[in-house]
Amino acid sequence: MALAVVVAGIAVMFAMHNPSPSPTSAKATDALSEPVTPAPPPPATEALPAVADAASSAPAVAPTSAPPVPSLAATASLEDVVSRILPAVGSITAGQSRGTGFFVRTDKILTNAHVVQGQTSVTMQVGTTTYNARVTTISSGSDLALLQVYNANPNQPVLTLGSVSHARVGQEVIAVGSALGVLSNTVTRGIVSAVRQVGNITLLQTDAAINPGNSGGPLVDRSGLVIGINSLAVAAQAGQGLAFAVAIDHATDLLNGQVNNAPQTPLTALTKAMGGPSDSDQTRARGEQSYAQVIEWADRSSAQLDAYWDKYAGSCVSSSSRSGDRPWFAIFEANGVRINPMSSLNCQSWLDALQSNAAPIRAEVEKAGEAARHNGVYPGVLRDLRRRHRMNWSGWDR
Repeated sequence: MALAVVVAGIAVMFAMHNPSPSPTSAKATDALSEPVTPAPPPPATEALPAVADAASSAPAVAPTSAPPVPSLAATASLEDVVSRILPAVGSITAGQSRGTGFFVRTDKILTNAHVVQGQTSVTMQVGTTTYNARVTTISSGSDLALLQVYNANPNQPVLTLGSVSHARVGQEVIAVGSALGVLSNTVTRGIVSAVRQVGNITLLQTDAAINPGNSGGPLVDRSGLVIGINSLAVAAQAGQGLAFAVAIDHATDLLNGQVNNAPQTPLTALTKAMGGPSDSDQTRARGEQSYAQVIEWADRSSAQLDAYWDKYAGSCVSSSSRSGDRPWFAIFEANGVRINPMSSLNCQSWLDALQSNAAPIRAEVEKAGEAARHNGVYPGVLRDLRRRHRMNWSGWDR
């Protein structure tokens, strides 16, 4: 019995020092010879961006998709949006016509077709810089024109085109242009009143103030994207505060080589759809607008002659007729100005220079008056336009 107890004790001690492998241990040992495939992590309820450890030298793992870029409207004030737009917008002079255009590329300008109608080349003033451009493409059906800049500046700011599909009724918009063709960088604010389809043209109706000088300027949303090109307002014809912009999608088509040569412009189609003015009324309105632009030009051109007359007339003129708003209009009359023979100045040279510089003004006003009468503009309207700009002279109606 004592021997059996001793043998049993030795067996227990041997088992404690050499335990049999458990099933789990056996599996772990066997797994060393096979690759381990980790179980997929549970799906995350919210994607979180990877956070880099500042103390770690290991490169951060890039997220699978970039976070959305916040819109400009969420980060910029109205003033910031406008300041970003203005350097890309300028005043266009096309013969006697004036309007607005804007850069979509450093060497390409968009404007309205009616602004550059009949011209092959135009100038555009952006701040202190004057650009020369040629008219490359006219899309009469959408009233759009594309200009190619001769003296392009690679650093010229440009505007980004959006889409009318993003326009929502009630959203805030900004119209930029040259009010009345003279006051450049004029900014007005309004909302999208409606998005209308007239034939195959999409128009944005807005209550932002638009006048003929704004034609061709951009209509932008609060993120700074161009969603329309300002066209002629029809407030005077169809109702208060009624203005329209051609959807920018038509400009995108034009940039891609798609030209719309439909016989009527968006404004013509719109007024007909609204039961608006007749064709003769529209012709008369266009004639009035063209005449007004010539008179505005004549007013600006006459300022230098006003100063020239005031400087020397006291010494050189003994008598002059007065038949117009400006005293030097007397040179348009036969023997309207009599030279002072006692003057020590070379007054005849002064008078010749005055007549030479006044002749182009007279020629353009007479030409514009003839065209306006041909378009059915009433004489009283012509006189009123001249009166506003001190350009009335009895000879214009002869």
